[in-house]
Amino acid sequence: MAHKITDDCITCGSCQPTCPVSAISAGEKKYVINPDVCVDCGTCVDACPSSAIVPEPKK
Repeated sequence: MAHKITDDCITCGSCQPTCPVSAISAGEKKYVINPDVCVDCGTCVDACPSSAIVPEPKK
């Protein structure tokens, strides 16, 4: 299960350098997490000042 970045993202970029597998990149309106690369470690969650990163619901 990967994480996702919600619309609460303030595009500060704090999450991107914390990702050990480079799954986070700048999107058009917010940062995005590539679910195929995310290893669900959660380091980005702790780095986000706006609590915009949450676990992706199971499908």
